[in-house]
Amino acid sequence: MRTVRMLAAAALAGAALLGPVAPVALADTPAPSVSRDSGSEDAGPTEAGTTFRTAAAFRPGQEATAQAATGDYLYWVFPADTGERPTVRATVTLPESALRHGPATWRVDVYDGLRRRQPCMYGAQSRTAAKEAASLELACVLRPVRASADAWANDPLPGSYYVRLTVTGLPEEDLGQSFSARLGVDVSDMGGSYATDGALAAPLVPGATTADLAEQAEEEGRRTAVEAAAPEDGWSSTWWSDRWLWTAAGGVLAALAGIGGYALTRGTGRPPRVPPAA
Repeated sequence: MRTVRMLAAAALAGAALLGPVAPVALADTPAPSVSRDSGSEDAGPTEAGTTFRTAAAFRPGQEATAQAATGDYLYWVFPADTGERPTVRATVTLPESALRHGPATWRVDVYDGLRRRQPCMYGAQSRTAAKEAASLELACVLRPVRASADAWANDPLPGSYYVRLTVTGLPEEDLGQSFSARLGVDVSDMGGSYATDGALAAPLVPGATTADLAEQAEEEGRRTAVEAAAPEDGWSSTWWSDRWLWTAAGGVLAALAGIGGYALTRGTGRPPRVPPAA
């Protein structure tokens, strides 16, 4: 009976330990795309840049719009932090079909703060619209952002992400026709399954400087480039992740399993009918 009570106590202790941690398991599975700033009333930019340096800034949850001529390169930039998986969605409203001479192929590309093109996990990154089509939609689901990576790796890191939208194939007679575009980004929290033990000294944003210069700018009351490009709730890239909770929980459960195994195998001591001197 004592062994049974010990095992029951170990099971209850493990359940109590996992109780507050269990919701974290939901973060290890891809959650539905939820806009981080979905409740924000701030409107996104109504113009797009034409280069990386002039990219129009917006935040996830906002909708960026622009009007341009077919053949132009349109650039936007948004922040992405550790553990997030951004999904870029673009809708292109094409010129009137009566003015077009054939199908057109459009493409959306995403680059990180080092201007490395990031591959899409899935999504219609490039699509061809028929001559009669009024619009087309593009999408690019990026890989989850990691806190750090090896120098040779192309893993997405915290910082600014550039979106480039352009037409890649169409009849030459259709160049210069006006079109409009709508762009939005949703982020999903991927939890600790993609966490790493390291962290960057600073997110990869344009104009980021050394820690000494950033501290000097703060003392002078000036916003640093990292602060200016931060998400609405700030950067959260640190060494901490919910993987530490699972590691601690695993260690405690291993200790409880050891105690339970010892209780099962140690026996009940000397049988009562055996003489003391035997």
